[in-house]
Amino acid sequence: MPPRRWSCDEAPGMVMGTQPPHCTSSRTQREQQAALAARPDALSPADRYQELFVAVQSGGVFDDSKTFVDCVPLSDPAAILEAYRQAHHRPNFDLTGFVHAHFRATRPPKSEYESVPGQPLCTHIDALWPVLTRHPSTHPANASILPLPRPYVVPGGRFGELYYWDSYFTMLGLAESGRTDLLADMVCNFAYLIDTYGHVPNGTRSYYLGRSQPPLFVLMLELAEQHGAAQAADHRSQLQQEYAWWMAGAHELSDANERPRAQASRRVVRLPGGALLNRYWDDRDTPREESWLEDVATARACQREPQEVYRNLRAAAESGWDFSSRWLSQIAAPAPAPEAPAQQPQRAASARSLTAICTTEILPVDLNAFLYKLETTLARLCQDAGDAAAASEYAAQAEARRQALLALCWDAGQGAFFDYDWRKGARRSCLTAASLTPLFVGLAEPDQAAAMAATVRARLLAPGGLATTECGSDQQWDRPNGWAPLQWMGIRGLQNYGHAELARDIAHRWLSTVAEVYQAEGKLVEKYALRELHADASHGGGGGEYPLQDGFGWTNGVTRALLAEHLDHAAHSACAHTAPD
Repeated sequence: MPPRRWSCDEAPGMVMGTQPPHCTSSRTQREQQAALAARPDALSPADRYQELFVAVQSGGVFDDSKTFVDCVPLSDPAAILEAYRQAHHRPNFDLTGFVHAHFRATRPPKSEYESVPGQPLCTHIDALWPVLTRHPSTHPANASILPLPRPYVVPGGRFGELYYWDSYFTMLGLAESGRTDLLADMVCNFAYLIDTYGHVPNGTRSYYLGRSQPPLFVLMLELAEQHGAAQAADHRSQLQQEYAWWMAGAHELSDANERPRAQASRRVVRLPGGALLNRYWDDRDTPREESWLEDVATARACQREPQEVYRNLRAAAESGWDFSSRWLSQIAAPAPAPEAPAQQPQRAASARSLTAICTTEILPVDLNAFLYKLETTLARLCQDAGDAAAASEYAAQAEARRQALLALCWDAGQGAFFDYDWRKGARRSCLTAASLTPLFVGLAEPDQAAAMAATVRARLLAPGGLATTECGSDQQWDRPNGWAPLQWMGIRGLQNYGHAELARDIAHRWLSTVAEVYQAEGKLVEKYALRELHADASHGGGGGEYPLQDGFGWTNGVTRALLAEHLDHAAHSACAHTAPD
């Protein structure tokens, strides 16, 4: 591991793992620190390499579309493109040979996640933080990786850069492991991204700049402040800037009295009656560069305009739920009767094809809950700073959002929150774990939380943990897969409203799932196939566009935090490569 490069505002002589000063460095200081990283390419790979990019991605030079966009050019990118233009028409031109002569593919070493036989789960997670830490000083020049001022923790596997919403759940574990130095580093990195780009990109690659991910910087600050690694008040300007980015375009939407139909601009939708809610979006309508071949195949498989398909695929990637029956226009499975056992997931036939994707037509309950949290936090910070006018405005926006969510997304008959289709003017029918996000941020009424708890127990609780959706499909954000961030938000949301028994039940089921796979395989993975019967064996999840990834940042973080709260759970005694108890 390269030596850690301390910044100018850190105390000399401080050692790794000790508590750092607050991240109070100015924007200028963060920019100066980031400038020490190698120079990135200002263009995304598709824009930079043009026809060479298309040839490589369509020609199957690499088995993963993400490999080429992460490659390191071995000389000036413009010179490589010119060399391709001069050579590719020649007889017997070897595209694969050309690419390997001009680029270095970056792949995680196979030994990166080897576990120590007999090592307990907690110890394994603590030992993984240095393995998953990257240093900006090692960034290669002219590649797609964006500069950052401080060291950072990556998810792992093919995800070797900083990701937005992943990082909050990773930071939960860093806090429990005593790594407040990395908590402060992560906060400074996200502040730098907002200062530089006006928002936090999906990930720190140039091809991710058109979109963000669920806006959780506000939660990162809350966590870091609890552990003495940052002060939220020091980052009020970044929170305001991020909020303005999510609300950009609102002023272009006319008053509801002028046009009774819903209107949309970028990530903002004005509904009849005047309420403003948000959707996921991407500023580009081309195939995702890291999944180019997959997106082109999806667009060719349907009769829709390709740009429309690409925009919706990109918007789903901004949600972090890429992909799920949640974002499809046709959901064949009806809601089950309350007495239907959770072990029998409803299967949506259309979930096998992304040609029906309609993400931009959906107002997601979780996104709007996160923005409610951002608005209420900004109201408090502005009040504390003596800006009563701004505080009043943010508080009013938060309350208006809350009332709109309760009116549009709450289904009293089913006892759950659902996403809202703003074009159809109707609630969606797909029950998902996102329904618990209003409890996580505290915007639900107590009776709604009680009903939600009953619905979760009847329809989303599997022997292995909290199910992602009620629909089984070949997409990774559907049943049978379970995901660490959804477990955490569900558990915390239920705890917030006094449903401690159900929260504890979910936590124990999840810890059992993670521990069983760790004992058998010596690793933590990105997602898990939740047991549908108690007698089933736990194993890693499947589905989606790429193989199951090891590592894994947010699984490590959530598991480490839950272990700290459940000291009586058998997962504490789980050791690598031992028979499950």
